[in-house]
Amino acid sequence: METVEKSVAKSLLDIKAVLLSPDKPFTWASGWLSPIYCDNRRILSYPEIRENVCRLMADIILKKYPDVEVIAGVATGAIAHGMLIAHLLGKPFVYVRPKPKDHGTGSQIEGIIGKGAKTVIVEDLISTGQSSLAAATALTQAGAEILGMVAIFSYNFNQSRRAFELANIELTTLTNYDALIDVAVHTGYIRKEDEDLLKEWRFSPSTWGK
Repeated sequence: METVEKSVAKSLLDIKAVLLSPDKPFTWASGWLSPIYCDNRRILSYPEIRENVCRLMADIILKKYPDVEVIAGVATGAIAHGMLIAHLLGKPFVYVRPKPKDHGTGSQIEGIIGKGAKTVIVEDLISTGQSSLAAATALTQAGAEILGMVAIFSYNFNQSRRAFELANIELTTLTNYDALIDVAVHTGYIRKEDEDLLKEWRFSPSTWGK
């Protein structure tokens, strides 16, 4: 039976939300060279996949955090997904900017969140985890109680796992880099001989290819 991890990974590959290019790596904003590029915003243009992804995440939230009161999306990639999930659950929605606005009210959190509100954070992508955990810090400072975080995809970097452990925030993802590579090899998306190279990148992304 196909697992959720592999089913979602296949969907991401099918719609080119994830691109794998071990021969011609991408350059991230950080300057890292990467054989993978992920843009989960593409999911929004595919209604069936969009609905499946949001329902799967909503189901995780209901199962793990039945007393959730607020859904928070991390700007900008998770705003749409988070709002759709909040709608499915019938819960209030807020989103968190990377930093406070430099005009108007200077808000970092858009929407209304009460003191002690039991909150689940929605992310589209986890790389180092820094921006996701910064959003969690902003919500905590605003008085929210963070129950956990759910995301569509994670690169499974060691540093992100450590960061979430140190922050004491539970992270659950629909799929991840390891599942994606398995699906990519099985479906012929990449050559078998590229598998080791792709797996190697995950363990040292900052130095890979240099």
